[in-house]
Amino acid sequence: MTTKIAILGGGAMATACAILLAEHPGQEATIWARNPEYATQMQRDRENRRLLPGVLLPPNISITSDLEQALSGAEYIVAAIPTQFLRSTLVNVKPLLKQPRPVISVIKGIENETFLRPSEIINDVLGNNGVVALSGPSHAEEVARRLPATVVAASGDLGLARQVQRMFNTQRFRVYTNLDLIGVELAGALKNVIAIAAGISDGLGYGDNAKSALMTRGLVEIMRFGVRFGAEAATFSGLAGMGDLITTCVSGYGRNRRVGERLGRGESLAQILEGMEAVAEGVTTARSVFEISEQEGIETPIISEVYRVLFEKKSAADATNSLMLRPLRAE
Repeated sequence: MTTKIAILGGGAMATACAILLAEHPGQEATIWARNPEYATQMQRDRENRRLLPGVLLPPNISITSDLEQALSGAEYIVAAIPTQFLRSTLVNVKPLLKQPRPVISVIKGIENETFLRPSEIINDVLGNNGVVALSGPSHAEEVARRLPATVVAASGDLGLARQVQRMFNTQRFRVYTNLDLIGVELAGALKNVIAIAAGISDGLGYGDNAKSALMTRGLVEIMRFGVRFGAEAATFSGLAGMGDLITTCVSGYGRNRRVGERLGRGESLAQILEGMEAVAEGVTTARSVFEISEQEGIETPIISEVYRVLFEKKSAADATNSLMLRPLRAE
């Protein structure tokens, strides 16, 4: 019996997810790409030339720009689109679903207007669906080329998390289960903001010591924020927390780190975003987290300085000085 999975999104991670799912003989994946020309090119050439050049798609993957066709017969939905476009996409998905379908989210962000996590947006639009967050250190460029990676499948429904674990686990992609959906989603969102800070440090030429300190203290801020909203502290020491933070802050593939690096070299945010192929979620997440932290009185000095560089035109050097000259305290 064949299990059909619909993947919302035509980006690198959507493509990598399809490749993982297609490694199981009993699974078929359909990628829905919004752009018809893009979908036609991928279906014809069997390659996501724009974002994953040289990676061929297996025959049990199809690509379409027809949302109804993508969802037809699908038993599971994978959400692999930027947070800012998730709600509008799901509004179009809802009337096409005859009954609820479990949703697997690989999205790492927070909705600006509502401050909702991806799983909350999914349930808000589609109703009480089962949702699993698949997250961890997993750049699509490496996953699609079958380089080893390890992530977690997080859900309050352990049975569903185990099912997703079986669906995605391969010889080169190891999946653990996790019950802390809140922590896994917040870790995935906030690490992108710290990655911008790490990139700024790189762009300013501050070296390894500064970057290590940013990552370490940044993880404290992520944990502090997450625990305030019901996450488990231990989650942030695991794959979805520390693991994903390390990858995002040091990898050349990291979009958010690259944004920060260019900011550190003096480019404006508008210049940077204008030429980017893919979305850097950390930019919009920084606004959400800053506003929430201000409202709730959560201490997030690194994230706050990233926000000021992004949206208040504070110089990267001045932001660094603000962090280094804070009052002395115990760790």
